[in-house]
Amino acid sequence: MDDRPTYSHSASLGRESGPLGCKMAVESVIKMRAAEVILNPSPIYPDWVLEGKPVARNQVLSRSADGTATTFLWDCTAGRFNWYYDVDETVYVVEGGVVVKDDSGTRTLSVGDTIFFPAGARAEWHVENYVRKIAFCRTPLPRMLVLAKRGFRAVKRLVGGGGSTEASPAMFGNS
Repeated sequence: MDDRPTYSHSASLGRESGPLGCKMAVESVIKMRAAEVILNPSPIYPDWVLEGKPVARNQVLSRSADGTATTFLWDCTAGRFNWYYDVDETVYVVEGGVVVKDDSGTRTLSVGDTIFFPAGARAEWHVENYVRKIAFCRTPLPRMLVLAKRGFRAVKRLVGGGGSTEASPAMFGNS
């Protein structure tokens, strides 16, 4: 039995401006012990199921203030099914395993493995027994908005306002 304390802290940090000057609530939440998170039924579309009777569940762990990024804890029992990605999804396997087949080949994923599926991708999942994953999902920005964002950053650098071409947070040192 793990004697570490469970931390759950939520503190409102006020409001910050988001895209186009919209006000968004910003909240800091720290939650631990993913194994104790209660998951809700999240059935796989019946037309996607190829074999077996997989039972899937999930729970939202976090959502960005602008709604473009969400983190889920998801699990599934044995079965084989197609999965169609309408958002970019980075998967980190935390328990069990899965065999994933897509246009680039077949891969066996187990605890500690990470894989990325871009929006528009399709993959066949074969869960032999059980899999639990953390899914980092992000809605891609429209191409015109990406170009405008790059242009804004370029102008900002030119006028001495700083800015980096890297998209990683400052805590990772954009060097």
